[in-house]
Amino acid sequence: MDHHLPVDVRGSIRLFAFYIANGTLDMELLDGIDYKPEIMAFGSALEQVFAIFANVLQVDEQGEVVNHGDAQYRAAQWVRMVCDPSYVVEPPFEPWETELA
Repeated sequence: MDHHLPVDVRGSIRLFAFYIANGTLDMELLDGIDYKPEIMAFGSALEQVFAIFANVLQVDEQGEVVNHGDAQYRAAQWVRMVCDPSYVVEPPFEPWETELA
């Protein structure tokens, strides 16, 4: 039995990390928002962003990611909410989406 994450999942996580570090996470939703200082100043905010991404990410029976864009968008919504208190997340986060495992 293979105990590693499927290649597609690892690639999706790597790409997500690149977007966060590069300042290009969901360019449309976060246009004009310099989120990096806010979420990278303390580990807990960055931890929450990755938790949301990982909790929302889905894979099929072959281990292929089926909703990278949706997982990235939900994480970006949380970032926007942190940086812009007037932003309303729609739909609101479900408890399972923000759970830290």
